[in-house]
Amino acid sequence: MDEAGAAVTGLIAAGADAWDRAGLLPVDLLRGLGAEGRLCAQVPAAYGGWGLDSAAAGAFTAHVGSLCSSVRSVMTSQGMAAWTIERFGTPEQQAAFLPRLTGGELAAAGFSERGAGSDLSAMTTRVRRDGDTVVLDGHKVWVTAAHYADLLVLFGKYTEHEEHAERAETDSGAGSGAAGGDDAVAVVVPADTPGVRVTRVADPLGCRAAGHADISLDGVRVPATHVLGGAALPLPLLVTTALAYGRMSVAWGCVGILRGCLTAAARHAATREQFGAPLGEHQLVARHLAELYVAERTATRACEHASRCWDEGSPDQVVATVLAKHVSAGNAARGAATAVQVLASAGAQDGHPVARAHRDAKLMEIIEGSNEMCQLMLARHVLSSA
Repeated sequence: MDEAGAAVTGLIAAGADAWDRAGLLPVDLLRGLGAEGRLCAQVPAAYGGWGLDSAAAGAFTAHVGSLCSSVRSVMTSQGMAAWTIERFGTPEQQAAFLPRLTGGELAAAGFSERGAGSDLSAMTTRVRRDGDTVVLDGHKVWVTAAHYADLLVLFGKYTEHEEHAERAETDSGAGSGAAGGDDAVAVVVPADTPGVRVTRVADPLGCRAAGHADISLDGVRVPATHVLGGAALPLPLLVTTALAYGRMSVAWGCVGILRGCLTAAARHAATREQFGAPLGEHQLVARHLAELYVAERTATRACEHASRCWDEGSPDQVVATVLAKHVSAGNAARGAATAVQVLASAGAQDGHPVARAHRDAKLMEIIEGSNEMCQLMLARHVLSSA
């Protein structure tokens, strides 16, 4: 373990179970991690980040994920916001916002809506131009880290003027909420802007302390300079670019979940005796340990390959990222269940790392592209190569 890993272990390991039970992370901890550049380690050093490549950032993310998936989820959220600003922001916007994200302020990125989860083309959040400002109206759901966020990077359909928006709604059918085809924007919105209401998601299944929240936007007005890039872009381009970072981060986080489960299961199987022998010497339990090890190694190799594609600018980057997310999330969910099976009652109570991992890992099969969506994307890749 390097110095950065050892430092974050000291900050996180002892508190993870208590934070999970309480459903809250210490904000001072998050701000401290952010001010040290730990929450978005791929941001260039010129803006206060660590400037890590995908492979190094992934290794760090996996380590944090092995300790606390809620902290890792906040890291993923912060990184997605920073990545979106870095990829789509002008140099002036990068200089204005990125140092804030490496200086202790917290961020969240909002995509999903009640009627737009996997199908983000159904997004109804509207961003309209009004002079030198833009006005946002809509609703986002399950935005990770929004409870803690100072800045919100929000995605919505774009229209130049109010009358254009009204015409688009009429042309698209009553109640559709469409506001200008597939043109969309990402907007940086301070969380304390009038008209923004953040409501925590009550009792989430996993990553309980990650600050999941719904966001209501009612006539929220910000300067037009907060529109990243200053213009609308195709919605698939915006969303795919931002989600790619999230998928990569979640995939590495799942490697961390698997490593934590493997460590706990191996320790228990080596020390717990039944029928006069350690559990690990019983063949069926040994099989569980072998399967956990294979799951962790497979997920690690998938993530290493995807990160290598990122760092080399490979044309296979997108499919490699989807593959890594799908493999890692599925393996983490099955692996955490296996760890609970090995520990039995010892791991079946809130407060134990494998019980927490079991809940956290299931959520990873849903966020940033469900298992089913990942399979569809991989199938399309296969068909396109035929």
